[in-house]
Formats: sequence, C-alpha cells, structure tokens
Amino acid sequence: MSLPFISFEDADPLLDWKALGAAFEAGHTRPKAEIADSFLYRDPDTLLNRAAWIDGLGLAVKSATVFPGRDPMINGAVSLFNDSSGAPEAILDFHLVTKWKTAGDSAWAASRLARPDSRNILIVGAGTVGRSLVAAYRAWFPGARFSVWNRTPETAERFARDLEIDVADALADAVARADIVSSATMTTEPLIDGDWLRPGTHVDLIGAYRPDMREANDAALLRARVFVDSFDTTLGHIGELKIPLEAGVIPREHVLADFYEGPFARGSDDEITLFKNGGGAHLDLMTSRYILDAWRAAR
Repeated sequence: MSLPFISFEDADPLLDWKALGAAFEAGHTRPKAEIADSFLYRDPDTLLNRAAWIDGLGLAVKSATVFPGRDPMINGAVSLFNDSSGAPEAILDFHLVTKWKTAGDSAWAASRLARPDSRNILIVGAGTVGRSLVAAYRAWFPGARFSVWNRTPETAERFARDLEIDVADALADAVARADIVSSATMTTEPLIDGDWLRPGTHVDLIGAYRPDMREANDAALLRARVFVDSFDTTLGHIGELKIPLEAGVIPREHVLADFYEGPFARGSDDEITLFKNGGGAHLDLMTSRYILDAWRAAR
C-alpha cells in the first residue's frame, strides 16, 4: 500500500474544532513531548524543520520552505510516523495542519480561560489565520458576535464581507468593548495596550513568533494572568514574553501555566487572562494524528 498524502481539500471538510480540542486534551495526558527545531538558510530562502515525538502517539516532522521571491512563498508538508515501528504512516498538507493547529490551539485555550458567556469577539488582523480563528471561535462560542480590525481598512472590509462580520474602526474602542481579543498580526511593535482592557477580558496572542515580535505591551501583561501553550516553546524564544522577562518587567512566576503544567483555568469573572499561542511541533503532531484518524474513519 502506498503512503497516503492527505490534502487540504480531502480532509478539511471532515474536521471539527471541538474534536480537535479533545485530541489536544488527550495528547497532553501522555508523556511530555520531545521537540526540536532546525533551520537551514540560503539567503533569502529558509528551510524550517520542526520535529516532535510523543510516546504512544508517534512522531512528526513538519517541514516548511520559505522562499520570499516565489508565489506561494511558503510550502511544506508534515511527515507522520508510527510510534511502535517508526514506519511512515502519512504525509499531510502543510497548510491543512497549520490551519487547524494554530486556530485550534487558541480556541481550545479560550474555552478554558475566557468567560463562558463571552459574546463580543474581536479579531485583530485580517489575514488567513484570522479567517480560521472566526471558524474556531464560533464552534466554542456559538452565540458570539465578531468584528475585525486591520491596519488596512480595505482588507478589513473584504474580510468582514466574506465572513459576514463587522468592521472595527478604532482599535482602542474595539478592544475596550471585547470579551475576547484574538490577535494574529506580523507586528514587531505592540498594538494592544493593556490600559484598554476591561475586567473579564481574555486576550489571545498568536502573531509573534520571533524574538523581536510583540503584539501586546507591558501593561497588558502586568494586568493579566498569563498562560502559554508550552513553556518550552515560548518563554525563551518569542519576544512577546522573552523581552519583558529579560527586562525584568515580569518575573518568571508571572507566567502561570501551560497545557502540561496547570492549573490552566480562569479564577474569576473579573480577571483579565492572556494566552500566548506559540504553536510547537508537539501540537502539529497531535493535530496530524487527529487528521489522519478522521481521514481514515471517513474512508
């Protein structure tokens, strides 16, 4: 039997955001993942490999090529291996795994950190990730009303028209009204000011992935109870926390929990919670295993 390739078109309609959350929950009851990232460069091109091994769940290597002079700029694939034999089980479309892992990570965290009665959700950034976030959050908060803010108003208007949501004109006002603020931008300078946040808000930060990138300022971190998906892939690697930690703005103890080390939960209705979505190859592995199982069940 040939090794299956699971395409975006074949698998995307089979998947469910809450079922993925259940897969994340089950995955984090297993032994902690071993993870490793490696980079190869040929200016201006990059090959990124992210690998994870979870005992009982298997192994995954997510490879991404970033060629800025090409269209599409990013390509890749995820190779999934059997835990018992080490044999390859499937190759999965890079964009399929990334979509479900990224938005699913944030939405699952929000299901535990946001107020259950959250009804006003603001998406900051009108890119591809933002579209997935609307779908994921709708699954967990079915009665919510969405709005989008983007630096380029025309992009926000097109995004809002496609998804049948509202456009937020002023970011400060939109943040102040929101129950959940989910940000997926490429900014290096913080966009979200902690002084705008009202009690009870949940802040979800996705965009920053490099040491020089931040989406929220120091005031947001200081006012919030802070959580991450993985201590190992966020604290020393992503500017969102690396910069304020190294500057002494917050102590290490200010970052309270990750998916492995709890308690990962809101303490009261009026506290502000903040979650940093760092991704990580272990979540790619959990997502890929969920996708493969769903694909097999549908055949």
